Amino acid sequence: MRMSELKQKIKTLAGNFYPDVVKLRRHLHSHPELSFQEYNTQKFVQKTLTDFGITNQQVMANTGVVALIEGKNPNAKTIALRGDMDALPIVETNEVVYKSQNTGVMHACGHDVHTSSLLGVARILHTLKDNFEGSVKLIFQPGEEKLPGGASLMIKEGVLQNPKPSAVIGQHVMPQIDAGKVGFRKGIYMASTDEIYVKVKGKGGHGAMPHLCIDPVMITAYMLTALQQVVSRHAQPIIPSVLTFGKVIANGATNVIPDEVYLEGTFRTLNEAWRDEAHVKMKRMAESIASGMGGTCEFNIVRGYPFLINDEELTSRARASAEEFLGKENVEDLDIWMAAEDFAFFSQQAPSCFYRLGVRNEKKGIKSSVHTSTFDIDETALETGIGLMSWMTVKELNAG
Repeated sequence: MRMSELKQKIKTLAGNFYPDVVKLRRHLHSHPELSFQEYNTQKFVQKTLTDFGITNQQVMANTGVVALIEGKNPNAKTIALRGDMDALPIVETNEVVYKSQNTGVMHACGHDVHTSSLLGVARILHTLKDNFEGSVKLIFQPGEEKLPGGASLMIKEGVLQNPKPSAVIGQHVMPQIDAGKVGFRKGIYMASTDEIYVKVKGKGGHGAMPHLCIDPVMITAYMLTALQQVVSRHAQPIIPSVLTFGKVIANGATNVIPDEVYLEGTFRTLNEAWRDEAHVKMKRMAESIASGMGGTCEFNIVRGYPFLINDEELTSRARASAEEFLGKENVEDLDIWMAAEDFAFFSQQAPSCFYRLGVRNEKKGIKSSVHTSTFDIDETALETGIGLMSWMTVKELNAG
């Protein structure tokens, strides 16, 4: 089959399978599971793949699934496709027939879309397996939302081996882009992320007698202000960096100075050398401020995901495939984004392309951001998602 015929065949199959993918997505949305607890989701994925005739499956990272589709000359080349499966601890407020049935848990980041789309792609590629070279490795990944990240665990268990993929491709919903469109960026795209946990210790007492206390609230106030200088005065201006503290607990009262204050925050950047340097500077600054004001400080940094880098050549080819499949008017450029993604672990190990799938439709009132209780998608995006990823994969495999 010629490539032009194959492209049209993929479009036809995407249209034919689209209603079933909507059903898959709605089932997953109704039955969300938190990170590393995706046991029912795992069973659902395994059964669906088996129903499609894809039986070469393997369990990884406890709740993950890896499957293999072999085309012609299966050892010639392998492309890996990744979809994450976990949900978030959010109470859904959407009033839809597929509303979450697991109170307090919601697919508010679109992982139900990623999983159902990858299942749809699996069905298309299995149907067309005699029309492409090499093999396709399907990675259904748990725990993207929680450190250490399911991607890192699957890599440790050998997901990028036997067979070793020459490229890894992943897609993620983006409510800032209209359904029917996609977005790409070559090179560094998303930030590294680290979690910061701080305990500032002083000596509590009566608020009317501060001279008898070591006030950890005042120490914390100075510390929060000073730590911003790590970004504003120590980072090179050309290196994007973000330091945010979103949790501050001082359990005193109007007339009570507490013994300690507890902080939680995040540090993000796009340069690994600066990331390491910033860790040292933040810890040293916090401890010296606490000491200088008579207190102490426990400053702990939990290292998270690395920055995500899209391989320039692979991403250029993927973008070209998207323009062929959707039209140039439906392919957009993406800017650097300071959010983080554990797909970054894949991008550090193999040539990778992580692109955005538009899901917005203002006329339908679908415009909420991810990680909100009202997040939803225009489900027509599913047809775009399954068709485009299938086409990009076949193009990459048949390119030799």
